[in-house]
Formats: sequence, structure tokens, C-alpha cells
Amino acid sequence: MAASSTSSSFRTCLFASAAAALVALSLAGCSTTGQKDTMTTGSIPKVASKPVDTMNASDLAQATATYGKAYDANPKDRDIGINYANALRMSGRNDQALAVMQQVAIAHPNDRDVLAAYGKAQAATGQLDDALATIDKAQTPDRPDWRLVSAEGAILDQLGRSNDARGKYRDALVLQPNEPSILSNLGMSYVLTGDLKNAESYLRTAVAQPGADSRVRQNLALVVGLQGRFAEAEQIARQELSPQQANANVAYLRSMLAQQNSWQKLAAGDTAKTSVQ
Repeated sequence: MAASSTSSSFRTCLFASAAAALVALSLAGCSTTGQKDTMTTGSIPKVASKPVDTMNASDLAQATATYGKAYDANPKDRDIGINYANALRMSGRNDQALAVMQQVAIAHPNDRDVLAAYGKAQAATGQLDDALATIDKAQTPDRPDWRLVSAEGAILDQLGRSNDARGKYRDALVLQPNEPSILSNLGMSYVLTGDLKNAESYLRTAVAQPGADSRVRQNLALVVGLQGRFAEAEQIARQELSPQQANANVAYLRSMLAQQNSWQKLAAGDTAKTSVQ
């Protein structure tokens, strides 16, 4: 009922934000250099013990500066280049991340991890067809990587090919059953077409899986909020997190619902529903 009452114009204004959330989640762990862009050893300077995509702004700034110096010293090093590009993307410096990966790809044209990271950088700058081709080149039919399959799905969703995208997500789930990031991407795919009931179902399944992180909960909170259940959305955004992380999640949720004053409209609607009941 709530999904069907969501206006087409409202869904349109949120399309870009939902699509951005989907791509960010799907592509975050695309590289096979390490799980979720973790810092690897060897020539890479160790700047933190956690993945780049989970760093706060201060940690990310430090990581970007450290990787930048290492990249300047050795721009052909694949691992430094990949991690520097990841840090740049997480900082919103997508064009620079793409430029870095272009140079690394020239030095390592057949490296699977390099191609995967290059595809991520292309997708982040909106070069979706090129990204799809690059990630497809990185994939190996005899040893398919579920992260790359899910990333293909995210790009197809961006291209408006929802059925093809969902096929990719289901293929990825065959390779990695119950993986929360895939389930979350599948749920967000339904957000993009306005089917909030199916979106919530997949996202609740994703949240229930071991290893589901705050990004998955943020997406569930977004979908619940889009259906007008403001209080529940904020509660989900704050679950199992420190106060600092919870406030960041709520800020994320507010920003995703900010267009056309949608957050205020949903809050008012939720309050009205509560008073009526």
C-alpha cells in the first residue's frame, strides 16, 4: 500500500540518491586485492587496520595523503594504485581516482584486480558502458567472482536495465549464497523501480545475515523511511552502533530523504499516523 501511494515524481527525485547508494555498496568490495578494499601488505604503506570504505573522514584524509605520497614515488605499483584510487573514490574525488587507475591499467593491462578497480572508477564517474566492459574483461568464466557479478548488476541498474541487473544479482547469490551486500543490492534495485515492498523484504533478509554492515542497515532505513515510517527508519539507522556512528547513519538517512523536503513530509506523516492510531 505505501509503495503504491509513493508518487512517480517522488520516486524520480530519489532515483539518483538510491542509485548512488546501490553502486557505492556493490562496488565497495569489487576488487579481489583484499576483502572490501582492505589494506594489503608488501609495498603498500600500512595506514590503518580497517577497510577504506569504513573509515571516518579523518582516517580517510590520512589514508589518501599517505597513499598519494606512495603513488607519487611509484605510480606503476598495482597495490598502491588500487588503494589510492579507492581512497580517492571514498573521498568523492572520482575523476582523480579514474586518472590513477588509467595509469595503473596501462602498466598492468591484463591484471584482474586492476581491471576490477578500473571498472569501479569508471562507474563512479558515470562511464557506465565502459565500466561494464572493463568489469566483464576482469571476470573469468572458469572462476567467476561474485563481487564482479554483483557490480555488473549495479551498473545495469544504473543503465535502467533492471531485469538484467536482478539476473546478475541472483547469479551472484548462486556463487555466494545469502551474501548481505548482494541481497542489499537486489533490494535497492527494487527501490529504483518503486517496488518498496519487495525492496524491504530483500533488505530485511540482508540485515539478518551475519556480516551485514551499517550500509545495509542504512539502505533498509531508507526504504522504511520512503514508506512513511519515520520513527522506525531512524531506529533502524541507530541499531547496534556507537552514538557517533548512529548519528552519522541518521545524517545519511536524512540526506537521502532531503530532496523535495521528503524527510519533513515523511516525519509529519508518521506523526499523524501515530496520533490517529
